[in-house]
Amino acid sequence: QRQLVESGGGSVQPGGSLTLSCVASGYSFSTYSMAWFRQAPGQERVRVAATDSGDSTVYADSVKGRFTISKDRAKNTLYLQMNSLTPEDTAMYYCVAQLYGMSYWGQGTQVTVSS
Repeated sequence: QRQLVESGGGSVQPGGSLTLSCVASGYSFSTYSMAWFRQAPGQERVRVAATDSGDSTVYADSVKGRFTISKDRAKNTLYLQMNSLTPEDTAMYYCVAQLYGMSYWGQGTQVTVSS
């Protein structure tokens, strides 16, 4: 059964760091592009980082230089290392697998940045 299970969210002070993980069962990183999206209250979901099957990466301007997307093929796990967090990074973060225009979503993990 294919599923995406995120973990690693939580509460952190401004300037802190968190690493999100997504175990992508049944999704081959050699085939699927993977991404992290986030959705803040009252706002639309936006993509913050993505990586394709060739390991190319792309970042939203708002997180460039602070966030790093990576994957461990042996563990079939996607990561999002988040540094220098600000209150504007507060959101539900989703792991997404994409192929041929289809998107498959995890259940999300909450990140709250507050002093």
